[in-house]
Amino acid sequence: MRSIRPSSHASRGGRARRRNSPVLAVIALASALALTATACESGDATADGEASASATASDDGKLKIPDDIRDRLREHGIDIDKWKNGAWKNWDRDDWLREANEYINPIIEGLWDPDRMREAEEPDQGVDDSDLSGDQGVTDPTPEPVEAQAVPPSYHANAPTAGKVFFDSPGGSAVCSATVVKDPAHPGKSNLVWTAGHCVHAGKKGGWYRNIAFVPSYNDDGKPVAALENATREDVAPYGVWWGDWAQTSDQWIEQGGSTGGDGAPYDFAVIHVTPEKGSGGKSLEEMVGSALPVDFKAPAVPQVKSVTAIGYPAAPPYDGQKLYRCQDRPGRLSVTASDPTMYRIGCTMTGGSSGGGWVAAGSDGKPALVSNTSIGPVTSGWLAGPRLGGVAKGVYDSVSKKFAGR
Repeated sequence: MRSIRPSSHASRGGRARRRNSPVLAVIALASALALTATACESGDATADGEASASATASDDGKLKIPDDIRDRLREHGIDIDKWKNGAWKNWDRDDWLREANEYINPIIEGLWDPDRMREAEEPDQGVDDSDLSGDQGVTDPTPEPVEAQAVPPSYHANAPTAGKVFFDSPGGSAVCSATVVKDPAHPGKSNLVWTAGHCVHAGKKGGWYRNIAFVPSYNDDGKPVAALENATREDVAPYGVWWGDWAQTSDQWIEQGGSTGGDGAPYDFAVIHVTPEKGSGGKSLEEMVGSALPVDFKAPAVPQVKSVTAIGYPAAPPYDGQKLYRCQDRPGRLSVTASDPTMYRIGCTMTGGSSGGGWVAAGSDGKPALVSNTSIGPVTSGWLAGPRLGGVAKGVYDSVSKKFAGR
């Protein structure tokens, strides 16, 4: 199976103490696993942290950057006009914003056109599969591969909360999968999206990715690649393009995460708050797509979960990234290190690009809920692993919700 990492058009490149992990586990997993998305890592931002850049639509539909946002950009040495005209392509280490409260994502109208979306691909970067015997005792046997099943079009009718996250990295445009989730501060009117941490921040060797945007029900009709070559934006983004005006992930991911190996994987999750690129008639994302999943931070322990469904847009061969797939399996356990939370693992043939996609199971109340997201998988394909969501994940989620509670 191909290594799981964010698909990209070209190959690219609260703070916690680093844990001491067993040497065998580190060696085995560093070679066996690869992130489903290589280009993102982030850390917990405080609820009162610096606001990210965003734009609002005026009555005539034109985007306007508020003066206070321009001022915050200037504090980081960013001229909004130069940024929109291509200055965002400067990935100089000193200019790559890394800290949790430095997230900035000004809207660049029209940047994500159908061609750019379609060409965001999985990079050809692999790692050798390896034995996981160093984790035996806390890791269940490798599951048998489960063939991913195509979600029937329209995706909006069959998986309304699913979509794609697009972003730019130093190596080019990249893509992950994501899920619309409920917002306790805005019941029925959520603008929150759940994905993997590596889909918004590059981890220990980088900072925030740029031009992060979410497209719900991407290619809703399930058209083949050839039919999308002349597609309009409405064809591929029938419910609009929603830009991230804030993103947050775990401090553990920011400090430990990388493009390969298992470091930080048990904390590889993120929440994005989005705003429409163009006017949405006053509707929230949840209202626009008609649904949002609750997030269960008290999901049963792995042995008690009878079934979980992972969903996403796999982009590495044999898939092309344009269609939605899902896998259903009973999860087993995968332990990256003895000191980190055990992850869920299922058999699944989905490849890179499915990173960040939601895992749905019966929550603690018995109703469908998001309980994880795709994080890692082996080079040779066959299984996926995702973090079990607990207190750290809830802290990230609650922080983003509270940040926008009064807006």
